[in-house]
Amino acid sequence: MKKILLLSLFLISLSVDAQDYKQAVGLRGGLYNGLTYKNFITWNTAVEGILHTRWQGWELVGLLEYHQPIADVPDLYWFYGYGAHIGFFDAQYTTFGTGTYTVIGVDGIIGLEYDIPQVPISIGLDWKPYINLIGYTHFFGDGGAFSVRYTF
Repeated sequence: MKKILLLSLFLISLSVDAQDYKQAVGLRGGLYNGLTYKNFITWNTAVEGILHTRWQGWELVGLLEYHQPIADVPDLYWFYGYGAHIGFFDAQYTTFGTGTYTVIGVDGIIGLEYDIPQVPISIGLDWKPYINLIGYTHFFGDGGAFSVRYTF
């Protein structure tokens, strides 16, 4: 059964053009890990949703991103964007205090994304700094991550 499933996924991947994907879903790993979903609303503008864990809590992030091709490198794009987040965490797992926090803030993002042409997979590397405006008000510059997404 496993072999049939793998063969089916391989055959499907041959018929999908990953460089022109509309949507993608995958995993995001860095100092905090989670799920990522990206949907292109124009050929170079996407909205991305991220749900990740941190400090025994979670955070939901929404981003608007602008993608630009890198000259002479097919299927490689750089992107930048901005958005907002809401989250909840327990400060006892941090170095800055005790108690629980509900935070709301703004995010930025800049990175690279490569759409693998032979398979419906995209890989990305980004830096996503953010500022909490409500709750534990602080700037965090440690939001870098590596993402792997299935594109469709």
